[in-house]
Amino acid sequence: MTNNTLRKEIVAIARRFNSTGLSFGRSGNVSARTTRGFLITATGITYADMKTSDIVEMDHTGRTLVGMRKPSSEWHMHSAIYKKRRDVNAVVHVHSPYATGVACTRKPVPAFHYMVTVLGGASIPCAQYASFGTIKLARNAVTALGNLHACLLANHGQIAVAEDLATAFRYAGEVETLARMYCISLMAGGPVLLDDAEMQVNIEKFKTYGKQC
Repeated sequence: MTNNTLRKEIVAIARRFNSTGLSFGRSGNVSARTTRGFLITATGITYADMKTSDIVEMDHTGRTLVGMRKPSSEWHMHSAIYKKRRDVNAVVHVHSPYATGVACTRKPVPAFHYMVTVLGGASIPCAQYASFGTIKLARNAVTALGNLHACLLANHGQIAVAEDLATAFRYAGEVETLARMYCISLMAGGPVLLDDAEMQVNIEKFKTYGKQC
């Protein structure tokens, strides 16, 4: 996939943040791996006004390779994930309401529903708190993610990663849906959690679920 194609896809996904409720206003950011580094949304631009020329290509030292805009303040987090996870080609970071609400408790989304395992583990962990845009937050996110597809960011939001942009965006939606269900279950008296053995069964099932070959 060419960088121009990736730019178009990044803009299309960012523009869906507000309409899907995954983020409001200008919050959140999107990136995609390139051969020289990564493409990332610029800081402070309203999604409705975003153009492909607003997408910045960076290397992992923080140097701008292509683009006139200032990159997202969270570029450290995106870069750290790409350096740690060779399987990841796309990162979506949003401040979706329910996921962010749970993140503000600094607790994970536990094994309350089998769909939690679609993200690779028996829970959706919560990264330790650090100020936004910092190297410390980047390190905390990488640690919490491990080999998973998503995690919460304490008092901040959520981040989802995948092999492509469409899948990363879908995972961000899964996190928000699960966080909402979890909050509803808490209001209903608290969920009955599934045990580790059952969650492991579902982790294995999702390795092949939905694949036609």
